[in-house]
Amino acid sequence: MAQKPVYKRILLKLSGEALAGQQGYGIDPEVISAIASQIKDVIDLKVQVALVIGGGNIFRGLSAASQGMDRASADYMGMLATVMNSLAMQDALETVGVDTRVQSAIEMQEIAEPYIRRRAVRHLEKGRVVIFGAGTGNPYFTTDTAASLRAMEINAEVILKATKVDGVYSADPAIDKDAVKFDKLTYLEVLQKNLQVMDATATSLCMDNSLPIVVFDLTATGNIERVVCGADIGTIVTGGE
Repeated sequence: MAQKPVYKRILLKLSGEALAGQQGYGIDPEVISAIASQIKDVIDLKVQVALVIGGGNIFRGLSAASQGMDRASADYMGMLATVMNSLAMQDALETVGVDTRVQSAIEMQEIAEPYIRRRAVRHLEKGRVVIFGAGTGNPYFTTDTAASLRAMEINAEVILKATKVDGVYSADPAIDKDAVKFDKLTYLEVLQKNLQVMDATATSLCMDNSLPIVVFDLTATGNIERVVCGADIGTIVTGGE
């Protein structure tokens, strides 16, 4: 695709489940390699890419807390799961020739840099992919909120939320045949209709700082590049005119 990118700096939010592929748990090497190849195509367009990856394919703090585990302890375990995913993604990206840095909100010097905003921005300017691990470093905050926070801190122009469906629907399209896809939404509509774009904290953060969110289908090869080049796919969430 000989198209020009419409964004110079993006934050790509991947769910942990996206890395699991069809197996539903853990990390599927073929899936993570395919995602890495898509990210390389975007880097080749001279777009600066930061990544936040969830941990739901390994451990989900909220579901463990609902079964009686202390919520803070469960969330810290979830944060460690995101670091495992970050290291796997780092390996997959370096295999295809993309320079990366993992920055962790929880200090673990042997495997990741500590999160330092100015250093992260410098890495991006040098063309490296920066992968932010361990969420915000605080329990009770999701990786969606971490993605919104980091996107604001590094002055990203957009959050690209990669999912398994081609946008935001009024209901789960896999269950409800009458589910309607939205092409455009405002932050308020997302909050009022309780649409599962990102959690309320993350959505409010984006609203307060006018940071657009694009929800799109990761499973279609080349979609990350298409979104970066402004193709009309997925659902865009903005303040509305």
